[in-house]
Amino acid sequence: MKANIQFVNSDRNGTAEGIINKKLDSLKRKFDWLISAEVFFKSEKESNGKGFICEVRLSLPGPQIHANCNEASFEAAAAGVADDLEVQLKKRKSEMLTH
Repeated sequence: MKANIQFVNSDRNGTAEGIINKKLDSLKRKFDWLISAEVFFKSEKESNGKGFICEVRLSLPGPQIHANCNEASFEAAAAGVADDLEVQLKKRKSEMLTH
């Protein structure tokens, strides 16, 4: 699966990039019908201590799947968004099997 990773309003973070690549590889092994992923790491200043956002759009047969997570670090956001994507992919897979 091809993954396009971009950092918006922040410097490149190798650790977060490694985490999201590892998580996407794991998802690709479980769901072999994934085509590509677009990953955006964004840094925003917020008053509640968070502000590191990881947003992922997955291309697959049918509608795209989208998830984002706002955490205190890019690493935590990457892990959180991967969990959200897995839940959505499991739901999509169960819908595909029923037809």
